[in-house]
Amino acid sequence: MGNNSDHTDCGVTATIALFGGRWKSTILHVLSKNTRRFGEIQVRIPSISKKVLTEQLRELEADGLISRKEYKELPPRVEYALTDFGKSLCPLLIDIAAWKRKSIK
Repeated sequence: MGNNSDHTDCGVTATIALFGGRWKSTILHVLSKNTRRFGEIQVRIPSISKKVLTEQLRELEADGLISRKEYKELPPRVEYALTDFGKSLCPLLIDIAAWKRKSIK
């Protein structure tokens, strides 16, 4: 960070913005186990609304953390999965969770 008083270029801030907020890290955790359909994600995060889940999935996709694959079937099927970039974030999220558990003791 140096002496720069403008923290907009801070790598930490930019990184946390990718998964920060109430739902993104939870969605990434759900997708870290398997590729999932929208309904499967929603079942695993019952307190999230469809609208917010849709918005968060779009943001995660735009940031390159997840992929969205649409199948040309009837009924339509869409699956979400972590990209390699998203998978590379998982160890960081595990470390953050471990740090939090240590700080609570």
